[in-house]
Formats: sequence, C-alpha cells, structure tokens
Amino acid sequence: HDRLLVEFRDTGTGIAPEVRERIFDPFFTTKPVGEGTGLGLDISWRIVVDKHHGDLHVESEPGDTRFQVLLPLTAAESDPADPADPADP
Repeated sequence: HDRLLVEFRDTGTGIAPEVRERIFDPFFTTKPVGEGTGLGLDISWRIVVDKHHGDLHVESEPGDTRFQVLLPLTAAESDPADPADPADP
C-alpha cells in the first residue's frame, strides 16, 4: 500500500511518557486553565485516522519530538452499508 509520510519535528523539552499516553485524548491539556482546550491533537487524530484511514504517531525524548502522519495515497474502500457514502446509490 502506497502511503505518504509527513513528519513534524522540534528540538524542545520533549513530551513525558505519561503525557504521551494521553496526548490524543479529547480535552487533555498540560496548559493552565483558560489557555487551551485540549482538542487540537484529538481533532488531528479524528481527521487523520478516522476520516482518512491513516496513522498518527508521536515519538519524543528531550531535544527530539516527532509527529508522524501517514496517509494512504488511494481512497479506502467504503462500507457499502454506510448511508453517508456518496458512491453508494
């Protein structure tokens, strides 16, 4: 299967393992109250994984954090029972 890989990297402090376990959970944030909704990575997960049938991974250690987005280059087969599928007559 052909896939496209997009990788985002930074050299910051890294993401602690206990935070990485929850990083894609809705409303999870490490920011103070009022400074973040905790929805950004949850929405990213829904778009990449649920909508486009791709993968979203994070690897992190101090000085090297990487988010990898893998997207299929061809459309996933649709579920014939899915009424929202425009290809389904």
